[in-house]
Amino acid sequence: MLRKSNVVLWGVVLFVAWNALILLFLWTRPTPDTPGNLTYEVMKLAQDAEDELERQKGLLQQIREYSAIWSRQQKKTVTPAPASPSLSSPSRGRTDPKPAELVIPVLVIACDRSTVRRCLDKLIQYQPSKERFPIVVSQDCGHQETAQVIASYGDAVVHIKQPDLGEIPVPSDHRKFQGYYKISRHYHWALGQVFHVLKYQAAIVVEDDLEVAPDFFEYFQAAFPLLLEDKTLWCVSAWNDNGKEQMVDSRHPETLYRTDFFPGLGWLLLAELWDELEPKWPKAFWDDWMRHPDQRKERACIRPEISRTMTFGRKGVSHGQFFDQHLKFIKLNDHFVPFTELNLTYLTKENFERTFREEVYGAPELRVEELQGNQRQELGAVRVQYSSREAFKAFAKALGAMDDLKAGVPRAGYHGVVTFLYRSRRVYLAPPPDWTGYDPSWS
Repeated sequence: MLRKSNVVLWGVVLFVAWNALILLFLWTRPTPDTPGNLTYEVMKLAQDAEDELERQKGLLQQIREYSAIWSRQQKKTVTPAPASPSLSSPSRGRTDPKPAELVIPVLVIACDRSTVRRCLDKLIQYQPSKERFPIVVSQDCGHQETAQVIASYGDAVVHIKQPDLGEIPVPSDHRKFQGYYKISRHYHWALGQVFHVLKYQAAIVVEDDLEVAPDFFEYFQAAFPLLLEDKTLWCVSAWNDNGKEQMVDSRHPETLYRTDFFPGLGWLLLAELWDELEPKWPKAFWDDWMRHPDQRKERACIRPEISRTMTFGRKGVSHGQFFDQHLKFIKLNDHFVPFTELNLTYLTKENFERTFREEVYGAPELRVEELQGNQRQELGAVRVQYSSREAFKAFAKALGAMDDLKAGVPRAGYHGVVTFLYRSRRVYLAPPPDWTGYDPSWS
């Protein structure tokens, strides 16, 4: 520390001394006696002095920048850095993170979309602190135009590049899925860099085609302590799979839920989860792999009523089909919610399950046909009950909700219950009250 302090001090001393010598030389230099030459010499002298001062201003700015960097490093050394983790035991040396102090980077997964600028512009616009929420852009594909866009942000982002750009051997019937294999490889590398090389203890993952809401950072900052303390949670997501504008309650953007379905699309995880997942990371289709019972282990995620991300990326490995049918209709929250000032303990497992079950099974049961006919409006929130895979898919499709299941879990579902608005009425699409668990054969 003392050595760095001396470097800064001597830089300033040299700057002042050099300026004094230059000016002394310039002003004491002899000039010709001729009046015409005297005028020229005075003008040249003034220009030389001005050029030299400009150069020295640049030097002083560098000294100031170094001093600022050193000061930030000093502050960081108040809490000792965790020891370098070994590959055989990645969690060794990590200290328990504290919500008020932890640095949480945003990892942007990028490839060949030069429109990553839209994603980065919003992240930087809403970023409450560059030090607390640094932005790390991990680029795959080697796309030069996209690389230039990322580089144009200078030190506002950290730009890292996935080094392995080669083709991946895949089974013959998976040749058309080569893109999904590359995405999984990139995620594996990028998350490894964030947690093992940069040694962060948590990270928010977004992709380059996501735009974030004004309270995106506020939401994750408030939900982080829940993830840290409640071991029945394994992620916090910014996404609601049934978040179309007509299906969410815009009057209550502060509402959050637990969900058994891994939503992705802007999600927060801890380093300890990566320690668990990294050794068995899949070669492809990583998001569906996350939804398998072997990975989920009956843990849940937090998700919002109104999404804090929206996707603008029609171009992708799915060729835009899912985007046109569904993704482009998801509503992005536009009302800032001060989540850090709210009490979110209702989302802990015990509290949430007690109140959620009362709300769901305390609601009167209604048939889909009655809902579609807008009948019994006086009932308020209602429950539509299903008891088979076929019934769930039929009812969900009729009411405009996502009807697919992954390992038996419906999108945005919790204990089999999917909640949304239908014609401005709260609907709980739910299994019978004696539900005992998901059937992985439902898919």
